[in-house]
Amino acid sequence: MMSSKPQKRRGKPAEKGQQRRKQRKSDAGGQTIKHPSSQRGARQDVAPNAEKRNRQAEPQWIAMKEGARPAERLPRILESVSADGFHLIDSGHGLKLEQYGNYRIVRPEAQALWPPLLDDKVWQSADAVFTGDTDEDGMGRWRFPHAALGETWPLAIMGIDFLGRFTSFRHVGVFPEQIAHWQWMREVLEANEQKKRGEPLKVLNLFGYTGVASLVAAAAGAAVTHVDASKKAIGWARENQALSGLGDKPVRWICEDAMKFIEREERRGNHYDIILTDPPKFGRGPNGEVWHLFEHLPRMLDLCRSILKPDALGLVLTAYSIRASFYSVHELMMETMRGFGGAVESGELVIREGGEDGKTPGRALSTSLYARWVPA
Repeated sequence: MMSSKPQKRRGKPAEKGQQRRKQRKSDAGGQTIKHPSSQRGARQDVAPNAEKRNRQAEPQWIAMKEGARPAERLPRILESVSADGFHLIDSGHGLKLEQYGNYRIVRPEAQALWPPLLDDKVWQSADAVFTGDTDEDGMGRWRFPHAALGETWPLAIMGIDFLGRFTSFRHVGVFPEQIAHWQWMREVLEANEQKKRGEPLKVLNLFGYTGVASLVAAAAGAAVTHVDASKKAIGWARENQALSGLGDKPVRWICEDAMKFIEREERRGNHYDIILTDPPKFGRGPNGEVWHLFEHLPRMLDLCRSILKPDALGLVLTAYSIRASFYSVHELMMETMRGFGGAVESGELVIREGGEDGKTPGRALSTSLYARWVPA
């Protein structure tokens, strides 16, 4: 039999707890109120990192800067046409048919609201079709209608050799609409050789993915810092560097959260001539850091401005979120660069259909928004 002593220990706290609950209910006019300290304790016990994640998701606003706003050039539509082994063959009914090297690929494209121009037999000739979630970040799988294909295959754009890869997120290792930015960057780097002062111009590529943009910059003579949170993407980028024969070029491959990296660069006083940033709508850093485009973009651009050289050559932002308009990223860039001089040009990146031969101009497919600061 159990003694009465333990029973009394159990009973007294219960009675006190009931009295406290009754008192709180009475004080609140019949409504039960949870004590603030108990709420804090519950959050800490259940999810120790919840408050940290919530803080990261809050908007990181920036203060108004002094000085005049840059000049404006808008809207500017930058069109990427057929380049080397890539072109957009056709689009419509929520899909796009593309040529990547020797392969024809069908992928979802929510903005292709019109009917396809080409016959069904052209679409049925595709070597690979992505099936699954149609969201940009959704997972799915590839179907190979005619023959099983390897995971990777060789590609080349702007003289850079790299590997295409069938990923579960429907991407294949390159975003060809960025060719317009890469061509601009190469021209700027080559035209500013005299700025080197004995050392290469410095390019920072944030959210650099598989490194094609970084290798374009390196091939043009720049010293490149490439930052991405994915170890797999960094490994892929290193493969691409070796495949391109650019192993002797000064490229730093850094696997780190982009925000943490540029915060550290600001503290160290490091500066760059050109910064490219291509952030996702949502992402996680290698240590669980959370990225939300609308919450963190203002702070990220502000940090980028702080690590630009006074005579910098450009700051490029590309955004893929359809919740925003190009005007929103334009005005953010205008305020970010207030007092820095120069001009901001903003608009959309588009790819134009080229038909089966890649040479028959068709409709323009909008792929993303951009804002680009350039010196006057």
